[in-house]
Amino acid sequence: MGFAGKVWRLLVGIKDGLSLVFLLLFFMALYAILTARPSPAQVREGALLLQLDGVVVEEKAPIDPLGVLLSGEPPIGEYQSRDLVRAIDEAAEDDRIKAIVLDLTSFLGGGQVHLQDIGAALDRARVAEKPVLTYALFYGDDAMLLASHASEVWVDPMGGAVIAGPGGSNLYFGELLENLNVNARIYKVGEYKSAVEPYSRSGMSPEARENYQALYGALWEEWQANVKKARPQLQLDRITQSPAEWIAESEGDLGTAAMDAGLVDTLGDKTEFGERVAELAGPDPVDDTPGAFAHTEYAPWLAEIEPDQPGKAIGVVTIAGQIVDGDAGPGTAGGDRIRDLLLDALDEDLAALVVRVDSPGGSVTASEEIRRAILRHKANDIPIVVSMANVAASGGYWVSTPADRIFAEPETITGSIGIFAVIPTFEDAAANWGVYADGVRTTPLSGQPDLIGGFTPEIEAILQNSIEDGYRDFLTRVAESRNLSTERVDAIGQGRVWDGGTARQIGLVDQYGGLQDALAWAATQAELEDGDWHVEYLGTDTQPYDSLIRQMIAGESARSGGDLFATVARAEQARLAQAGNTLDRLLSAQGMQAYCLECPPSATQRTAAASGRGWLARIATLLD
Repeated sequence: MGFAGKVWRLLVGIKDGLSLVFLLLFFMALYAILTARPSPAQVREGALLLQLDGVVVEEKAPIDPLGVLLSGEPPIGEYQSRDLVRAIDEAAEDDRIKAIVLDLTSFLGGGQVHLQDIGAALDRARVAEKPVLTYALFYGDDAMLLASHASEVWVDPMGGAVIAGPGGSNLYFGELLENLNVNARIYKVGEYKSAVEPYSRSGMSPEARENYQALYGALWEEWQANVKKARPQLQLDRITQSPAEWIAESEGDLGTAAMDAGLVDTLGDKTEFGERVAELAGPDPVDDTPGAFAHTEYAPWLAEIEPDQPGKAIGVVTIAGQIVDGDAGPGTAGGDRIRDLLLDALDEDLAALVVRVDSPGGSVTASEEIRRAILRHKANDIPIVVSMANVAASGGYWVSTPADRIFAEPETITGSIGIFAVIPTFEDAAANWGVYADGVRTTPLSGQPDLIGGFTPEIEAILQNSIEDGYRDFLTRVAESRNLSTERVDAIGQGRVWDGGTARQIGLVDQYGGLQDALAWAATQAELEDGDWHVEYLGTDTQPYDSLIRQMIAGESARSGGDLFATVARAEQARLAQAGNTLDRLLSAQGMQAYCLECPPSATQRTAAASGRGWLARIATLLD
């Protein structure tokens, strides 16, 4: 029996050992798959296929693979604007690429500046005699801004196109909070600082309405000018001024109406579209499915065209998304994370630093951490250039103040020089439940701030004075940066938001231009010739498993299309999500903020569906 026991233990040990070996091999194989890069060998002669099933962003947000796999919810696809522009420009010069194809069936949008940059790249491809074709089930404003630059715009016969224009409504919770006996204590400076209005009003103030009308009016004029220039035959006035009559003339057929008004060129299904592309780019040599065509996909093409790294480095640090305290991001501008990236880069002997900003602002303390880190580079006597993308407002302008020169586009939203904080207190709600606060104070600040018992006049005064001091700091930084008096900055500040064209006129911006213009100016200031420098993006370590995770979770479902009704549903989900975010800002009491409510939400914010903890759940939190 003893011998049999020893044999049994030996077999169990062998089994356990083999299990560990196979488990180790499994994880090694999984790691190899996750770290595999797209192979340039996948580049084939034919079309460059850009299947934009998601949003265009300045900076991709990281994916938590475990969280995504456990949730089963596919992450929204994200495509960096600069990568798309580079991919299109390289395709325009490569003889292997016969045409550029944009599948916008599941396109969810992007910022106006980003889309215009991509559109300009498509124009350059057409000048290089590369046909550009787009296909979608439904074209909205953002998709149409891209498609207008195509040589052929196709839409499914079951789909169509509708242009809505910028603007819409925000949600206001003032009366709701009053009914719930929640006291939203507001501390602000700025006549136009409307970021606090959802907590105190039931509608827009006259000052905010004035600002919104000017801002969105300017954005709309730029959108129309860009699209009309790209498609002169487009009957835009007919589409936007009498949309119901325009659709009624086609008896409700959105596709026919779109073609009749010049929004699209051809009605055809996906197979017919593919057959047309095959005429230009050639048939697929390995797939004889109807509608298949020879093509190279986006990921392997990017791997193929990785730029050279000659000469000295010009650093680019990206500040994208809401500015928050801590290490958040990329895609969110965590102040500590960006500060550390900048401090680490001090040892890299950069020839210049370009700060790319696409942010509506956020935490004042995080914005100041970033500004101080930028100033350390300025102390090294190198050029500091700011390149504004879609939004560089409030905290996004705060971090721009160290710049030697600021570049923006006419569609850029900037300014919003103002400070606020909101703190909820619950003394009235507690009293309704028979809960009261009482005690002994040795000073007026003992036990303050008290969210249940309420605030004393002294703490109220201190909080408001702190906000006013923060505003004075903001004015001083802008005044010193822009060579303006603080009185002049105060006059154009007060929380008011400006489009890029007006911002240039009033001195907040130096000149029009995108990221490449900012880089070229920085190189000139650093006395570098073409070919003597390269771009180094700080903190851009890619996640090799990104595309794999998306495919594992989303499969083909992420590429499913949507007609007008699906588009409306997504918009309503985004509105509910935005309402939840507004209440989150109230409940989290994030400290002193330089945040721009007037700035249109980012592509991700506008299209993300409301999470399980939606705005009704947050209201329930107030009642708990």
